Amino acid sequence: MFRSLRALSGVPRLRSLLSLSLLARIHMSALPVALSFLVADWTGSYASVGLLSGAMAVGQAVAGPVRGRIADRDSATSVLFKTGTGYAVGLVLLVVLAGLAPSGLWPVAVVVTFFTGLMLPPVSQLSRSIWPRLVGGEQRQALYTLDSTGYEVIATIGPLLATAVVTLSSGAVAVGVCAALAAGGAMVFGLALRSAGFERAEPPAAAVSSKPADRRSLLRDATFLRAVAVPFFLMAALFSVNLSLVAWGRTNDTPKTAGVLIALFSLGAAIGGLVVVSRGRKPHSGRITSGLAAGLIVLALLLPPVSDHTPVWALVVVTLLTGSAVAASLGSSNSRIGELAPPERRAEAFGWLATATTSGAALVLPLTGWLLDLQGPAASLGAGAVAAVLSAGLAFSLPARAEESGAKESGAKESDAKSDGYGNTRADGDGTGDGTGDGRTGKGGADGDDDSASESTAEVK
Repeated sequence: MFRSLRALSGVPRLRSLLSLSLLARIHMSALPVALSFLVADWTGSYASVGLLSGAMAVGQAVAGPVRGRIADRDSATSVLFKTGTGYAVGLVLLVVLAGLAPSGLWPVAVVVTFFTGLMLPPVSQLSRSIWPRLVGGEQRQALYTLDSTGYEVIATIGPLLATAVVTLSSGAVAVGVCAALAAGGAMVFGLALRSAGFERAEPPAAAVSSKPADRRSLLRDATFLRAVAVPFFLMAALFSVNLSLVAWGRTNDTPKTAGVLIALFSLGAAIGGLVVVSRGRKPHSGRITSGLAAGLIVLALLLPPVSDHTPVWALVVVTLLTGSAVAASLGSSNSRIGELAPPERRAEAFGWLATATTSGAALVLPLTGWLLDLQGPAASLGAGAVAAVLSAGLAFSLPARAEESGAKESGAKESDAKSDGYGNTRADGDGTGDGTGDGRTGKGGADGDDDSASESTAEVK
């Protein structure tokens, strides 16, 4: 049952790089809670929280591919150092504005949060761009799912940390802590990449030319475009959860409970992801995301104004079960993006994934804030459920995986290419014997079509 986890644990440098990349992302799960309390206390409006958070997400979306191209062509360590510093400075400036400026001037902070979003350290996309250099074949999706699962574990800690700091001090201090974690984490991870020899992108394969056509936008590939649209709507669904639960906690004067529920949502995702990795299966993203949509609908029915007296234990159960669908969907999406992209452009490809996920957040956050002010948490979660349904529909519309569509053909060839049960002698280039098989079967990646319906994240989270 745990063969996949044991195999990954033996990959050189993987444990240290994965651990440091996850720790460098802990601020991403803590900041939404910290920022919500800071801005809501400053302005007294959830619409302003949504707009400021949305402006930050737009900045992240705009800069994602650009940061990726720079990291592909230049030093990843240098990019992490510069962006980590700029991001921390932007968050500190936001705290200063909230503490000194009158609430009527909060629109000025939209510009600050936008430029802060531009400087988000690209830890997620850089780490995900190097995983294919560490493992190949069937281990690749397991590693991407493990990455998403690990982030969900970290995302369990982030909201609790932010809530604890808010309870003991204030939202301003919590945002300051996020600034320190972001800058420090980016710098440490950058040094780890340099030490491991992954400071620069993988050089182009000999068969890849340097003609301008080879540098055209990855979005011109229809399959790649559809692949990044899946996590776009998935992330819109996920971001509706945090702000809705924070609003419910503030309304009921129970901010600790809201932080615990957000952490449980991430804990459910971590448990679900670990189950998928340990069982070694490749779940269909559409079916998993459909389960997420159903869970969001049930959760919406348990919150005001639909229900004003739901017991906390019921919210705990539904939140855990709903979160269990997250990590597997995100891991599957990351795996497909990684296989679709040329090796020398993976950081750029994951930059587009970051753009998709942060754009999804930018889409839903202002809408969520408006619905919270107008109706309450049930309405904002309902909008998230609609986004999850759209994500599932796109996932179902994508071509089947190569291993699914070619199952019958491979069955006929099994007698000629028997393996040792671990895929080491497969003739489709997906084996792991030498670590070089990347699952590609044609020029733009036939498996790009199979593998194009998955996540990102998360990072976004």
